[in-house]
Amino acid sequence: MNWRSKKLWLKLVRGARKLSNFFWALTVLLGSLGFLLAGISSFLGRNLISFVPYEQIPFFPQGIVLSFYGIAGLFISCYLWCTISWNVGSGYDRFDRKEGIARIFRWGFPGKNRRILLRFRIDDIESVRIVVQEGPYARRVLYMDIKARGALLLTRTDENLNPLEAEQKVAELAYFLRVPIKGL
Repeated sequence: MNWRSKKLWLKLVRGARKLSNFFWALTVLLGSLGFLLAGISSFLGRNLISFVPYEQIPFFPQGIVLSFYGIAGLFISCYLWCTISWNVGSGYDRFDRKEGIARIFRWGFPGKNRRILLRFRIDDIESVRIVVQEGPYARRVLYMDIKARGALLLTRTDENLNPLEAEQKVAELAYFLRVPIKGL
């Protein structure tokens, strides 16, 4: 969601609560439970999963390996579900020309640095640029160059913009901030 007036630009940034993350967290959870149950059933000598006969899986070494993969998958799934529940990466970009302040806010992982807030003057913004990363999966990434801070990434790493979208975004932001565009 974007909201823009003559003096204020507010862009909300989606974090980890995306459909693809829910899909992968659920897939990893179900797969790891399957591996773990297959390993446990080979250890106990009982069918815990009806379509996997325990007689065909000797506990040493296959059952141990299946159990290990199941436990590792549960840890990965737990990490994914925690990332989704904390909505890591969400936040906003706020550019206020009236105050002359730009704020970039993101939620991180719990702890001392959970709230990530960058504040700087709009006058310190030197330019907005597009970097094209070539290859089989070409991507266009938007950066903002700031004095004494370097380049600041404006797009999500998984956001895949086509050339027209990238040019429109960078042109609108450059026009609003009254800075030049680099990399076109």
